[in-house]
Order: sequence, then C-alpha cells, then structure tokens
Amino acid sequence: MIGLLQRVSEARVAVDGRVVGEIGAGLLALVGVERGDSKAQVDRLLERLLGYRVFADPEGKMNLSLRETSGGLLLVPQFTLAADTRKGMRPSFTPAAPPAEGERLFDYLVEQATQQHTLVATGRFGAHMQVSLVNDGPVTFWLRTAPDR
Repeated sequence: MIGLLQRVSEARVAVDGRVVGEIGAGLLALVGVERGDSKAQVDRLLERLLGYRVFADPEGKMNLSLRETSGGLLLVPQFTLAADTRKGMRPSFTPAAPPAEGERLFDYLVEQATQQHTLVATGRFGAHMQVSLVNDGPVTFWLRTAPDR
C-alpha cells in the first residue's frame, strides 16, 4: 500500500463540481492499493499517517504527529500511485489491486481512520476527482507498506 503524504494548510476534493471532502491544516494522503495488500498493510499505513512526525514543535523541528496536533486527515484514493513506470512511455497498472479489492481496502482504511482520529474526510473511490491543496512547506513524503511476499 502506498501513501503520498502532504502536509497542508488546507485541502479539498470535489466530484462533479461539488466538494465531497475538505480539511483545514493537517495531512492529505493520496492512497494507492497494490496487489497482495491486506488489512495488515492498511493498519500499518494508518499507524504511520497518524504518527508520522511532520509538524513543527515549539522549536520549529518536525517532531509532532497528526495525533498530537489534532489536524485533519483527507484520504483520497489514487490507483495510479501503484503504476509501474520503469520502462516505456505509458504506465502499467498491473501492480495495482483490482478495483473491487482496492475499494474494499480503501473503505477499511477510512473506517479505521474515523475510529482512531476525529477529523477525517475522503475523496470518492472510482470517481473523477479534482484535488486542491495548499502544501505547507512544501512537505511531501512517499510511504509504502509492502505486502508480505
């Protein structure tokens, strides 16, 4: 499972011109599900999203997590993160989980996130979305919780 994590001062996602998810300061996570992922990878990714220290402490160092700052978490499904781009001029989506499996695991991620964090918003799986954000820093990290193989 892949999470492209961005620290934001605000972010929103719209579908058909209507905002379906929005947060103020916090984290925007674009989430890609790979073949072989399971709930174990989801649980680990969520642990990292909520605990990753990307927010400034009083000394200005990145020592605080989303849990500690109580910021928002915007989860946006993005299967293209799992693309194989190593060769050619067109990405291969073979590494991505099949849509039904990807949706099942993304829904599980959302369910677990809402149980563990108070401010959670989402995009819509399978929809054409417009994502707007103000990246704070910019601060962006690529997190991956690889399946056990």
